[in-house]
Amino acid sequence: MLFPLWVLLSMLLPALIGGLVTLSWSGAALGFLWGGLVRILLVHHITWSVNSVCHLWGTRPFRSHDESRNNPIVGVLAFGEGWHNNHHAFPTSARHGLRWWEFDLSYIIIWALARLGLVWNVRVPAPERLLAKRA
Repeated sequence: MLFPLWVLLSMLLPALIGGLVTLSWSGAALGFLWGGLVRILLVHHITWSVNSVCHLWGTRPFRSHDESRNNPIVGVLAFGEGWHNNHHAFPTSARHGLRWWEFDLSYIIIWALARLGLVWNVRVPAPERLLAKRA
């Protein structure tokens, strides 16, 4: 019962902020459009692209038992989740971007939380495991 309330609030709050900042109905409409509808559209498409696009297009640097691939566009847009072959090769790893150029914002946040003592037992694959699974 609370879920529809949160969805409604997530679309009305940007409209309220847009209206208050601009003191206009058009600002409220733009806040609703961009902060509500377009935001939801983009987040859902990026999220669903991880399991569709990343099984069709990209590279396969590691052996896995499926057709998962690393896709740099989805990798950046999905905060590291698009390094999907890396994830399938090392499913317990908190870090999906395993090379310096594979941007992984999710892991950066996990790493920072670990440094603050808020998370622990963060797993990343050892270098010898990376070499053993190379395709």
